[in-house]
Amino acid sequence: MKNWKETALAETASPVLAEADVVVCGGGPSGVAAAVMSARNGLKTILIEKNGFCGGGAVAGLSGTICGLFLTQDDIENKDAKQIVFGFAEEFRARLQAKGGATPPQIYGNTHVVTFDPLIWREAADDLLEESGVQCLYHTYMTEVVRDGDEITAIRVESKAGSTFLKAKAFIDTSGDAALVTKAGCAYSFGDNGAIQNPTMIFRLSDVVESDFYDYFGQNTICPPDMMDKLKTAYESREYDTPRNKVWVFPTPQKGVFLMNCTRLAGQDNRMLNVVDPADFTYAEVYGRRQAREYHRFFKDKIKGFEESQLIDMPPEVGIRQTRTISGENTLTNDHVANCDKPEDGVVRSSWPIEMHAGEKSKLHWLMEDYYEVPYGTLVPKELDNVIVAGRCLSAEHEALASARVTAQCFELGHAAAVATKQKIEKAINYRDVDTKELREAMRAAGSAL
Repeated sequence: MKNWKETALAETASPVLAEADVVVCGGGPSGVAAAVMSARNGLKTILIEKNGFCGGGAVAGLSGTICGLFLTQDDIENKDAKQIVFGFAEEFRARLQAKGGATPPQIYGNTHVVTFDPLIWREAADDLLEESGVQCLYHTYMTEVVRDGDEITAIRVESKAGSTFLKAKAFIDTSGDAALVTKAGCAYSFGDNGAIQNPTMIFRLSDVVESDFYDYFGQNTICPPDMMDKLKTAYESREYDTPRNKVWVFPTPQKGVFLMNCTRLAGQDNRMLNVVDPADFTYAEVYGRRQAREYHRFFKDKIKGFEESQLIDMPPEVGIRQTRTISGENTLTNDHVANCDKPEDGVVRSSWPIEMHAGEKSKLHWLMEDYYEVPYGTLVPKELDNVIVAGRCLSAEHEALASARVTAQCFELGHAAAVATKQKIEKAINYRDVDTKELREAMRAAGSAL
């Protein structure tokens, strides 16, 4: 505390904690990528994160998988995984693998995923951030912005030190909830006319007999029809509170430990939960823990190989799929995704399905043997000159976002935001004026496939 150089902003009496070229708000996959790549590009970079570790929904929400790296393919059981997303996403996956924290590709429907160890994810992020020279501020919340016309000049942050400010030339909103853009008074929306995807409480089980699991599930992590029937019967008979009957079970890097994506969280009378509302967030947390226990009880009682399993982990917060969406210079449309469009300003490939988790049933629309690219303009808020977003709050229609929001794409969206930030600062231009051809060339030079 005594070593901090504190100066006062003219607008307030609160001290300035630090100044930087760029402040990244949120330490999920997009935030880690944005911060690391910004620092590597020679920018003084600060990353703020509300938790004591990075990971966002991947770790704090225990999503547990890197989705979106691979092409969707027909006859998947007889084909090897075909990777189409590289760059920072691949660098991070390779870090996890080198530490023993990632599995080989696993079949998920018509594509593949990689499951990771959330503890090793945190350590890999710490290492990358430290190596690149990012200043990380954990346990730090952004609560207010200082706006001067169409620019943000500073943000107020809260920590155990109290209320302070961070000043920067540019800001990258990787909060997932468009928190910075929203606090600046900019336009945003929630899903399809207010309808958004359900949150979920993922959990991990230990002491599972792997041979029995594979005998029953086969190689696909989506549950077999027989289990769907068992879950439906269990719920309708009121023997178990297991409202979702299509579930996903993923082997992990730890022997006998499985990642369980099972719960379906809704409010009273199946009301949609919007976790921006703290009352809904709280309800989802409490009911999510109870429902996870019910699914574990079902697996112990009904599924061979799970009889001696133990529920060893639930996340620090419920997994969030969707909240606010910004109004951007461009919008990722449902047709763009379904038609596998590849615009000249694309910044990341995606073959991930339109994956809807809302209502009583999950829905998957597969993009077979093809992919689309996310346009750069979806990251640029219409109303601000020195703010860019990355991650699930990009400008997108409801179903399009259900494809573009996953981990591999978030890594590369953060990568793109960092490259754009370097150009923005060096050329003294607005984000909307970034040369996207130059941006794509820089991303390719860093290993991205476009």
